Amino acid sequence: MTDELLAAPAFPGRILLVCHYYAPHVGGIESVVQAEAQRLAALGHDVTVLTSADRSSVRDEGGVRVVRVRAWNGFEHRVGVPFPVFSPRLLAVAVRLARRADIVHVHDCFYLSSWSAGLAARLAGRPLVLSQHVAVVEHTSILVRAIQNLVYGTMGRLLVRRARRVFVINEYVARFVAGLGAGPQKVVVLANGVDQERYRPAGDEAERELLRKEHNLPLDRPLALFVGRLVPKKGIDIALAARTGEFDLVVVGSGDAAALSGLPGVHVLGALQPDRVAELFRACDVFVLPTTGEVFPLVVKEAMSSGLPVVTTDEPDYRAPGIEHAALALVPRDAAAVGAAIRRTIADEQVRNRMSECSRAYAQAHFSWSEHLELLREHYRAAAESSP
Repeated sequence: MTDELLAAPAFPGRILLVCHYYAPHVGGIESVVQAEAQRLAALGHDVTVLTSADRSSVRDEGGVRVVRVRAWNGFEHRVGVPFPVFSPRLLAVAVRLARRADIVHVHDCFYLSSWSAGLAARLAGRPLVLSQHVAVVEHTSILVRAIQNLVYGTMGRLLVRRARRVFVINEYVARFVAGLGAGPQKVVVLANGVDQERYRPAGDEAERELLRKEHNLPLDRPLALFVGRLVPKKGIDIALAARTGEFDLVVVGSGDAAALSGLPGVHVLGALQPDRVAELFRACDVFVLPTTGEVFPLVVKEAMSSGLPVVTTDEPDYRAPGIEHAALALVPRDAAAVGAAIRRTIADEQVRNRMSECSRAYAQAHFSWSEHLELLREHYRAAAESSP
C-alpha cells in the first residue's frame, strides 16, 4: 500500500465511532477505538466519538471530537463488570450525532451505547457497521453469564443482523457472530494494529534497569508480566498459582488489586496508561496471559511488538498458517503448565532470545495499522454506497 492511497479522505467523510469507554479509561477496546479515531482523523476524516464519563462533556482530543454522556459505572467498580449505565440523554445525543454522520461504527454489541447508536442509525437513515471484539466472557458468577447470554441473544443479535458489516478480530469471534445471525458475506476479519514505536524492545540492559527502578521493581529477579483485567477470563488466578521462587510476577490491570497486595513475589501496579505499560514490556523478561477464548488479544500483540517472549493459552486458532510458533509458548490453561513454560523461558537465554526475535519480526509483518485502516475504509465505503 502506498502513502498516496491513504493521503486523502474518501467517502464517507464523517464517521461516528461509538464505544462504552474511551481513553483515558484503560482497556483494550478503548485503545483500539482511540487509535482508529486519531488515525482516521489524521487521514482527513471528520471523526466523532460517542462514549461515557462521570460528567457530560464535548471536547477536541487529538483531532477527534469526543462527546461524553454522563453514566454510572458502579458495576465495574463493585463486581468487575465494565457496563456503564448511561443518562437518559444518551439516545437523543446519539440521534443528533448520527444525523450529521455518513456512517455509524459501533464497537461491541453488548452495551447501552451500542444499542442506542444502532437505533439512532436507523432513525437517522445512516448505515451501521459493528466491530465485535469478544465472544461470551467466562465469569465465575452464574448471574453474569446468564445476563451475557440474554443480552447477546436479544439486543446483540439485533445489532449483528442490522449491521452492514461486522468486523471481528479473529476466526473465533467470527464463529460467535455467525451464531448470532451474521451472514458470511458481511463478516470481515479485521486484525488490530500495534503502535510499533511505542511498543518496542529495550535498547539495552541499562534501559531495562532504569525502567525497573522507575517502577520500583527488583533488579536482581526474573520478572514475568501479566497485563489484563483481574478477572478469571484473563487467567490472573492461574498466573498467581504458577509463580514460584524462580521468578516474580508483575501485575498490571484494573480490578480487586487489594486482594493481591502483600503476596510474596507479586508486584501489583494497578491500571496504567499505555505509555507506562509499554515501559513494563521493556523492563520484564516474559509476558504471561493464561486467557480463554482469545487469539492475539491486543496485549499479546503489544508484548510481541516489544520483543517479549509470550506464554499464553494454546487456543486452536493459533494453529492458523503463517504463525511462527517459535514466537509463542502455547500451553494448557493450568498453573503447572504455565509455570513450567515461564521457568523454561527464563532459564534458557537462547530460547528467550529466539522467542524475542520471532515475536518482534511477526509483529512487524502482521500487526499493521495501515493495513487495518485501508481495509476499514474500503468497507466503510462499500457499506455507505449500498445504503438506500
